[in-house]
Amino acid sequence: MIEISLPSWIVALPDEIKIAGVAALPIFELRGAIPIGCNILGISAIGKVYFLSILGNLVPVLPLLLFFKYFFHHLENIKFIGKFFKWWFCRVEKKSKLIERWGFWGLVLFVAIPLPVTGAWTGTVAANLFEIKVKRAFLAILLGVVIAGVIVSLIVSGIVQLWFSSV
Repeated sequence: MIEISLPSWIVALPDEIKIAGVAALPIFELRGAIPIGCNILGISAIGKVYFLSILGNLVPVLPLLLFFKYFFHHLENIKFIGKFFKWWFCRVEKKSKLIERWGFWGLVLFVAIPLPVTGAWTGTVAANLFEIKVKRAFLAILLGVVIAGVIVSLIVSGIVQLWFSSV
C-alpha cells in the first residue's frame, strides 16, 4: 500500500474544508469528494458530504464562465499548459455532440454524467465553446452537478448496489 504524507496544514484543516476543496479541483470534482468524504474521512452523514461537495464543485464555475477565455488566451502561451488546454478544448469539442444537439439540456446531461472528463470544469469549457450565455450555462452546470452528486452519493452509499442485487 502506498502511503501519502500530506503537509501538516492540510491535515489540520477541518474535514468540511477538505471535502469542498477536493470538489473544487478539476478532474476530482464531487466525483472524488463524495467518496473521499464518506470512505476516507469517515463522515457518515452522506447529506452533509453531498452538500459540501456541491458547494465546492460550484465555487470555480462562475469565475471560469466569466474569465475562461481570458485565462485561456494567457495560458496558451505557456508551453505545457498551453498544449494541455488545446488538447482539452479539442477533446471537449469532440465529446460534446450532446450539447451541440440539445443545447441547455445537453449541457445539463454532459455535466451530470459522472464519468472522467465530464463535470463542471469541462462543462464550463463546453459552454464557452458553444457560446452559451453565462446565466444559462451556470444554471445548466448547477443542475448537472446536483444530478451527478445524487448519482455518486447513491453509488457511494450502496443504494444502487443494493437495488441491483435484489433485482
